[in-house]
Amino acid sequence: MSRKRKLIIFFISITLFLLLILLFPTWTPKINGENSIALLESLEINGTELEVMIRGVDKNNPIIIFVHGGPGCSEIPYVRKYQDLLEEHFTIVHYDQRGSGKSYQFFEDYSTISSDQHVKDLLALTNYVKNKFSKEKVLLIGHSFGTYIGMKAANKAPEKYAAYIGIGQVSNYINSELDSLNYTISQAHQAGNRKDVNKLKLLEDSIKKGEAHTPRDLVRKYGGASRLINDNMDYYIGFLTNPEYNLLDVIRYIKGISATQGILLSEEKENDITTIVNSLDIPFYFVMGKYDYMTSTNSAKAYYDNVKAPIKEFIVFEKSAHYPQFEEETVFADWLTQTWKSLEKY
Repeated sequence: MSRKRKLIIFFISITLFLLLILLFPTWTPKINGENSIALLESLEINGTELEVMIRGVDKNNPIIIFVHGGPGCSEIPYVRKYQDLLEEHFTIVHYDQRGSGKSYQFFEDYSTISSDQHVKDLLALTNYVKNKFSKEKVLLIGHSFGTYIGMKAANKAPEKYAAYIGIGQVSNYINSELDSLNYTISQAHQAGNRKDVNKLKLLEDSIKKGEAHTPRDLVRKYGGASRLINDNMDYYIGFLTNPEYNLLDVIRYIKGISATQGILLSEEKENDITTIVNSLDIPFYFVMGKYDYMTSTNSAKAYYDNVKAPIKEFIVFEKSAHYPQFEEETVFADWLTQTWKSLEKY
């Protein structure tokens, strides 16, 4: 065989291999049990396609809808790692929000994306889930920026939800960022890192004016993002090894963040959630990590104190930062199971 022919065969093989990685079919692994469900599907919601993952040991169990944060940071690529205990007691729905992850559409315009659109999508998805499983209400859980969407949805349509849980709850933007800044300066000072201290102090006036935020790489460096897990590594491993995402989906994920995150974060900063939602007609719970300085626990507590509801509780996980549901997986699963039992009596 000629050298030229060998090169052609080699390049064709490499091309086919890359296409296979790029486009291989995606799925979510099966759960054993006669009444279990393990589903990954695309649904048409309000004129767009949203990717939805539904998992649980028993389809008759209570339903949880998780609203991911970011904005744009789907948790589908890795979340199975942390929810096996929850799947025993709940049927869990994750979805990639409009313009995020597998829900990013290459030829769709996201220049006018808003939290109100996300709320409409969430309410439509809630109706779909309620009808699919014949449930009157579901449990709504938001994480990080997902709490901005979740609070607004729970306020707008409380009849759809048994309760609302905000993990890493967003609150007043400036207060939260100042708390984050002061913590990070303190930690950098204790570590003897004068360069980081000086860099952070230069940001104080801009943060007070709402023009900047505490650099997330430094918040992460000093333990204000995660302490018991490596959340970035979870993404990398999930992208590479889990069957829910292929290479094309990773590209969608990156493009979705680029297209939507800045717009939505600007909206959150300019439209303070503490002035938008100050009461809920359903029970609500703020679940925070003691060391959370991505969304300040102190600022969230100040918000919690001013929200009226028939039942409310502020829970602090003592070993966690921004991901208590993952960092203290067993403790969180036990707490959520017991909380649901108390809600059934409500």
